[in-house]
Amino acid sequence: MKKTMIMLMAALIVLGLTACSNSTKQETTTEEGFQPALDTSTTANIIVAGGYDNFEALEAEFDRFNEFYPNVELAFTKVDDYNNMIGTVLNGNDAPDIYVNYSWMYGRDQYKASIDHAENLADPALGLDLDCIRSNIILNTDDKTLPMVPVFANTYGMLVNKGLFEKEGLNVPTTYQELVDVCKAFRDKGYKSPMMGFTNEETTSLFTLSIYPFFCGTVADDAEAVKNLNSLDSSAGKYIQPSLEKTAQFLGDGCADLKACAEIENNYDAVILRFFEGDVPMMTCSGDTVSGTKKRESRSEAFIANPFEYAFVPVPMSDEGAYFLDMPNLQFSVNKESANLDMANEFMRFLVTSGELNEMAQNKGLMSPTKDLSFNSVYAAFGDVPESRVLSPEVIGLTDDAVMQFRKANYGVGTGAMTIDEAIAKYGSFAE
Repeated sequence: MKKTMIMLMAALIVLGLTACSNSTKQETTTEEGFQPALDTSTTANIIVAGGYDNFEALEAEFDRFNEFYPNVELAFTKVDDYNNMIGTVLNGNDAPDIYVNYSWMYGRDQYKASIDHAENLADPALGLDLDCIRSNIILNTDDKTLPMVPVFANTYGMLVNKGLFEKEGLNVPTTYQELVDVCKAFRDKGYKSPMMGFTNEETTSLFTLSIYPFFCGTVADDAEAVKNLNSLDSSAGKYIQPSLEKTAQFLGDGCADLKACAEIENNYDAVILRFFEGDVPMMTCSGDTVSGTKKRESRSEAFIANPFEYAFVPVPMSDEGAYFLDMPNLQFSVNKESANLDMANEFMRFLVTSGELNEMAQNKGLMSPTKDLSFNSVYAAFGDVPESRVLSPEVIGLTDDAVMQFRKANYGVGTGAMTIDEAIAKYGSFAE
């Protein structure tokens, strides 16, 4: 009898442990979401090529993928002069399996190889969770194929020192009039330049970052305007007039001290370190610049001595509210000639999910391309912008050449180098 009881108890213990083990496995599987589709003992080498000096955030994803495929070696390699050399690399003997791509390369002859070598990632057989990505930043192609998918996003906005707003009892502005009122309130409290930004060069200057989303809003629903602007005909200059007038108004309302802004040497390190001095309520920049803030906190003696909470928010240049200019940043393509095509696709299937893309964006400090921006407090404000005020150059259809013409004209007005009428008349004739 004792022997029988002992055997029964032992069997119950084994069953209990098995059930617990199965429950744990099921819970882990549910949490991870990803289910390997290939033999997990497969051996393969996957090379990802790009222009970054290092890509630690991606390498962290390699490590996570290796939890499922321990015998797959993944590596990131930098290609010097990436934009000009990626075509040559893809046509060579050591072509990567996955490579960085950009929307602006599509349709340009000099970048034809970067599109021709790309697999169609919209193929349902690949199983990529494209629904987790904001649809307006997915490249629209003439043949409805998808040569690349966004892994990071970008936008224009301003860093705000939340500590200063709290200290002075002010709210972060959400409309243009609120911006003007807040800047005046800060000036009255002794802040020399409530709003700052890089002004020494045209690209990603204070003027571009502040006004370009507003400009896109003025032509987003006007296909004729977009067509004429893209033609670069001087007569299209009339379409930039409202934005140039807004730039003049913005400066006339005293929102920024251009003399103080001119002391900022570049639009990356210098912008970040100046903001970390702690006396600037708002600093215009791009998402690319924001990505460098975390690493530079320890390089700022002022920030170390007096750390503060900050966030990245849209610049409200309209009384109806701010625009969220939603743009892809970095995109990945799969080389359809890859010797390890199945495993390259498997890694992409692993990566293109809300969880992994958010994780990689968090590690890199860039905006995620997914529909959920609430997970990162730095970028959360952009997720609160109404859908009607979310704009995408991919959808609007402005060419890079047209955008350059606008930037040049706007910069001329912003710096006082030309009048609004002169800038309008010169549209289409600005040189790169």
